[in-house]
Amino acid sequence: MTSNNKRPPLQYAPWLDIARQEVGQKEVVGHEDNPRILAYHATTTLKATDDETPWCSSFVSWCLKQAGIKGTDSAAAKSWVHWGVPSGPVPGAITVICSSKATDRSFSTSGAHVGFLIEETTTHFRLLGGNQGNSVKESSFPKKSWTLLGLRWPESTNQ
Repeated sequence: MTSNNKRPPLQYAPWLDIARQEVGQKEVVGHEDNPRILAYHATTTLKATDDETPWCSSFVSWCLKQAGIKGTDSAAAKSWVHWGVPSGPVPGAITVICSSKATDRSFSTSGAHVGFLIEETTTHFRLLGGNQGNSVKESSFPKKSWTLLGLRWPESTNQ
Protein backbone atom coordinates (compact mmCIF):
# COMPACT_ATOMS: atom_id res chain seq x y z
CA MET A 1 0.00 0.00 0.00
CA THR A 2 1.05 3.56 -0.53
CA SER A 3 2.12 5.76 2.32
CA ASN A 4 -1.27 7.43 2.81
CA ASN A 5 -3.17 4.10 2.71
CA LYS A 6 -4.91 5.01 -0.54
CA ARG A 7 -4.59 2.33 -3.17
CA PRO A 8 -5.71 3.13 -6.69
CA PRO A 9 -8.18 0.65 -8.15
CA LEU A 10 -5.74 -0.04 -10.98
CA GLN A 11 -2.13 -0.95 -10.41
CA TYR A 12 -1.17 -0.31 -14.01
CA ALA A 13 -1.49 3.07 -15.71
CA PRO A 14 -1.89 2.53 -19.47
CA TRP A 15 -2.12 6.31 -19.96
CA LEU A 16 1.47 6.60 -18.77
CA ASP A 17 2.64 4.41 -21.66
CA ILE A 18 0.63 6.63 -24.02
CA ALA A 19 2.21 9.76 -22.52
CA ARG A 20 5.70 8.31 -22.91
CA GLN A 21 5.08 7.83 -26.64
CA GLU A 22 4.44 11.58 -26.90
CA VAL A 23 7.80 12.65 -25.40
CA GLY A 24 9.42 15.15 -27.74
CA GLN A 25 6.21 16.80 -28.97
CA LYS A 26 6.81 20.53 -28.64
CA GLU A 27 5.49 23.93 -29.52
CA VAL A 28 6.44 25.35 -32.90
CA VAL A 29 8.18 28.72 -32.79
CA GLY A 30 6.51 31.40 -34.86
CA HIS A 31 3.10 31.52 -36.52
CA GLU A 32 2.79 27.77 -37.07
CA ASP A 33 1.28 25.43 -34.46
CA ASN A 34 2.04 21.80 -33.69
CA PRO A 35 -1.03 19.84 -34.87
CA ARG A 36 -0.49 17.26 -32.12
CA ILE A 37 -0.83 19.94 -29.42
CA LEU A 38 -4.00 21.13 -31.15
CA ALA A 39 -5.26 17.53 -30.89
CA TYR A 40 -4.54 17.64 -27.14
CA HIS A 41 -6.56 20.88 -26.90
CA ALA A 42 -9.46 19.33 -28.84
CA THR A 43 -10.16 17.02 -25.86
CA THR A 44 -11.16 20.00 -23.70
CA THR A 45 -14.07 22.40 -23.88
CA LEU A 46 -11.62 25.28 -24.45
CA LYS A 47 -10.55 23.80 -27.80
CA ALA A 48 -7.66 26.26 -28.09
CA THR A 49 -6.39 26.79 -31.62
CA ASP A 50 -2.74 27.51 -30.93
CA ASP A 51 0.14 25.79 -29.16
CA GLU A 52 0.93 28.83 -27.00
CA THR A 53 -2.20 28.40 -24.85
CA PRO A 54 -1.21 26.48 -21.69
CA TRP A 55 -1.74 22.81 -22.52
CA CYS A 56 -0.73 20.65 -19.54
CA SER A 57 -4.35 19.76 -18.74
CA SER A 58 -5.15 19.19 -22.42
CA PHE A 59 -2.25 16.72 -22.59
CA VAL A 60 -3.47 14.78 -19.53
CA SER A 61 -7.00 14.73 -20.95
CA TRP A 62 -5.78 13.47 -24.35
CA CYS A 63 -3.67 10.68 -22.83
CA LEU A 64 -6.56 9.47 -20.68
CA LYS A 65 -8.93 9.60 -23.64
CA GLN A 66 -6.54 7.43 -25.66
CA ALA A 67 -6.72 4.92 -22.78
CA GLY A 68 -10.54 4.99 -22.87
CA ILE A 69 -10.94 7.13 -19.75
CA LYS A 70 -12.95 10.33 -19.54
CA GLY A 71 -11.07 13.28 -18.09
CA THR A 72 -12.37 16.60 -16.80
CA ASP A 73 -12.90 18.14 -20.27
CA SER A 74 -11.24 21.27 -18.85
CA ALA A 75 -8.05 23.00 -19.91
CA ALA A 76 -7.52 24.14 -16.30
CA ALA A 77 -4.89 22.22 -14.32
CA LYS A 78 -6.84 22.66 -11.09
CA SER A 79 -9.84 20.87 -12.61
CA TRP A 80 -8.11 17.57 -11.78
CA VAL A 81 -7.96 18.20 -8.01
CA HIS A 82 -11.32 16.49 -7.34
CA TRP A 83 -11.48 14.22 -10.42
CA GLY A 84 -11.47 10.44 -9.98
CA VAL A 85 -10.43 9.12 -6.58
CA PRO A 86 -7.60 10.07 -4.23
CA SER A 87 -4.36 8.24 -4.87
CA GLY A 88 -1.08 7.72 -3.17
CA PRO A 89 2.22 8.69 -4.80
CA VAL A 90 2.27 5.89 -7.39
CA PRO A 91 3.60 6.06 -10.95
CA GLY A 92 0.91 7.36 -13.28
CA ALA A 93 -1.08 9.24 -10.62
CA ILE A 94 -2.51 12.46 -12.01
CA THR A 95 -0.60 15.03 -10.01
CA VAL A 96 -1.69 18.63 -9.50
CA ILE A 97 0.89 21.04 -8.14
CA CYS A 98 0.89 24.80 -7.66
CA SER A 99 3.70 27.30 -7.58
CA SER A 100 3.67 30.33 -5.36
CA LYS A 101 6.60 31.84 -7.25
CA ALA A 102 5.79 34.18 -10.11
CA THR A 103 8.81 32.90 -12.06
CA ASP A 104 7.23 29.43 -12.23
CA ARG A 105 3.88 30.68 -13.54
CA SER A 106 4.87 30.18 -17.17
CA PHE A 107 2.71 27.02 -17.15
CA SER A 108 -0.55 28.90 -16.51
CA THR A 109 -1.85 32.15 -15.09
CA SER A 110 -3.00 30.30 -11.95
CA GLY A 111 0.44 28.86 -11.27
CA ALA A 112 -1.04 25.35 -11.30
CA HIS A 113 0.33 22.45 -13.32
CA VAL A 114 -0.84 18.88 -13.92
CA GLY A 115 1.05 15.85 -15.13
CA PHE A 116 1.65 12.18 -14.46
CA LEU A 117 3.73 11.23 -11.45
CA ILE A 118 6.90 9.35 -12.26
CA GLU A 119 8.43 9.61 -8.80
CA GLU A 120 8.11 11.56 -5.58
CA THR A 121 11.22 12.06 -3.47
CA THR A 122 11.68 13.98 -0.25
CA THR A 123 12.66 17.06 -2.27
CA HIS A 124 10.98 16.79 -5.69
CA PHE A 125 8.02 15.69 -7.76
CA ARG A 126 9.14 14.13 -11.04
CA LEU A 127 6.35 14.45 -13.60
CA LEU A 128 5.84 13.42 -17.19
CA GLY A 129 3.65 16.06 -18.72
CA GLY A 130 2.84 18.45 -21.48
CA ASN A 131 3.86 22.10 -21.58
CA GLN A 132 6.94 21.41 -19.49
CA GLY A 133 9.49 23.67 -21.13
CA ASN A 134 7.03 23.96 -24.06
CA SER A 135 7.26 20.22 -24.73
CA VAL A 136 6.23 16.78 -23.54
CA LYS A 137 8.97 15.54 -21.23
CA GLU A 138 9.88 14.48 -17.71
CA SER A 139 10.72 17.35 -15.36
CA SER A 140 11.55 17.71 -11.69
CA PHE A 141 9.59 20.20 -9.61
CA PRO A 142 11.23 21.14 -6.29
CA LYS A 143 8.93 20.89 -3.29
CA LYS A 144 10.39 24.11 -1.90
CA SER A 145 8.57 26.00 -4.69
CA TRP A 146 5.75 23.63 -5.70
CA THR A 147 2.90 22.58 -3.41
CA LEU A 148 1.00 19.35 -3.96
CA LEU A 149 -2.72 20.00 -4.47
CA GLY A 150 -3.71 16.45 -5.24
CA LEU A 151 -2.86 12.96 -6.45
CA ARG A 152 -5.74 11.38 -8.36
CA TRP A 153 -6.55 8.09 -10.09
CA PRO A 154 -9.43 7.14 -12.40
CA GLU A 155 -12.42 5.57 -10.65
CA SER A 156 -12.39 2.87 -13.32
CA THR A 157 -11.26 2.29 -16.88
CA ASN A 158 -14.88 2.32 -18.01
CA GLN A 159 -15.60 6.01 -17.48
